[in-house]
Amino acid sequence: MDEPSYKVGLQSLQEVDPEMAATIEEEEKRQQKNLIMIASENLVSRAVLQAQGSVLTNKYAEGYSGARYYGGCTYVDQAESLAISRAKEVFSAEHVNVQPHSGTSANMAVFLALLKPGDKLLGMDLSHGGHLTHGSKVNISGLYYQSFSYGVNRETGMIDLDNVRKVAKEVQPRLIIAGASSYPRFIDFEGFASIAKEVGALFLVDMAHTAGLVAAGVHPNPVLHADLVTATTHKTFRGPRGGMIFCRSEYAPAIDKAVFPGLQGGPLMHIIAAKAVAFKEAQLPGFVAYQEKVVANARALAKGLAAEGFKLLTGGTDTHLVLVDLRSNDISGRDAEALLESVSITVNKNVIPYDPKGANDPSGIRLGTPTLTSRGMETGQMLEISSLIAETINYRHENDRLDKVRNRVAELCSAYDVYNF
Repeated sequence: MDEPSYKVGLQSLQEVDPEMAATIEEEEKRQQKNLIMIASENLVSRAVLQAQGSVLTNKYAEGYSGARYYGGCTYVDQAESLAISRAKEVFSAEHVNVQPHSGTSANMAVFLALLKPGDKLLGMDLSHGGHLTHGSKVNISGLYYQSFSYGVNRETGMIDLDNVRKVAKEVQPRLIIAGASSYPRFIDFEGFASIAKEVGALFLVDMAHTAGLVAAGVHPNPVLHADLVTATTHKTFRGPRGGMIFCRSEYAPAIDKAVFPGLQGGPLMHIIAAKAVAFKEAQLPGFVAYQEKVVANARALAKGLAAEGFKLLTGGTDTHLVLVDLRSNDISGRDAEALLESVSITVNKNVIPYDPKGANDPSGIRLGTPTLTSRGMETGQMLEISSLIAETINYRHENDRLDKVRNRVAELCSAYDVYNF
């Protein structure tokens, strides 16, 4: 007897939607055939992919473990409880909420929980390496709150805590935010905490970019110093796309209420399960070595680029990213991004501090090593890639040279698989 036509089928994606199957296949090829150096991207494990594509996507689970608004939550409660307990252990946290859909959602939840519209917040200037949600005038953080900013020293490119303290005393903010999306150096979280205490402000760290480094102990842990910490579970952490919030126990009720029902409805249980898997992976042998290699590769990349004559912001890096000032190379960040993409090296254009150009055509590019490290590349490959980048930019009008770069990039990509299932 034939199955009813309305019953959920077991056909493959290729059978149901060949057009989408082809699109995904092409994206898989792109990831394999390009040296992807976007600092905020990485490759998840097969285990994370399996959890993210699991039947947990079928379950509604508004609320929290043991206090849901739906029945049938026994196993999703287990999944969320695993994610929470593992995250607490990995980051030495008193409380964690693993439900935020993104780092932005996590930041918005902190604001909703602890600020009132019109309150003052002080964050790092977006053009100096901060994030859109740290008070940008085009973001809700700058529209609903009085936002003020601190920047980096014009000469060193580094955060100057004396300047931060001066601005904080003038502004008297309710919340001070540390953390960045394109700042390659360690941030003095203890120093920021001291400033926040001086002016009676709450202290939030956004470690979206460095959560994996923090988890491995190769980067200072802001959870030990801040009232609240937000993060993403992708980027250096190498988990699914999502967010999380850590906080001291006294703020836990307000944070949980802000996430649900304040901002979000049903949590994405398949993503939370994948987060739990990523937290488990962070506790396995090899994770620390991986994160150490991410940093070593970034430093090797920086060393190679400097040797090729590129100007690096702050002169190097402590983390996974390198920020390059291209003004002396007579090419814009936008043009460099397109040029490098043409030889299958994927980077992103990026503003630099005190950039004379705008965000749409900035003076810099941002490079990162998480994805290349996940593919198994090491410092020798980073030095070679820095030479390939220099060759591409310095001889951009010579097609023969560009062809040689393309061929070498193809060889590197072939030698280091993205996935070999």
